[in-house]
Amino acid sequence: MYPEDIIIKPVLTEKGYDGIAEKRYTFKVKKDANKTEIKIAVEQMFGVKVKSVNTVTCPGKRKRMGRNEGYTPVTKKAIVTLEEGSKAIEVFNTLS
Repeated sequence: MYPEDIIIKPVLTEKGYDGIAEKRYTFKVKKDANKTEIKIAVEQMFGVKVKSVNTVTCPGKRKRMGRNEGYTPVTKKAIVTLEEGSKAIEVFNTLS
């Protein structure tokens, strides 16, 4: 499995921007990816050393379209903390 299959996209929120100073980055990841796979994928994609990975599964929200009801898809986020000697991820530095 390729790292691009595990990491879907970065999550850019106010809380996510606050973590950039501490080298903490948030990504939307594949639902069935575990912490070890996420760590390896981030290290391969960006050439950094990962200290820890925290994950959270976000349940789908209930939505209505007229009479019909349904749920949005379940997603998974990973909060990745880099080691102190590691370089910053360039994608996030250009945005802040």
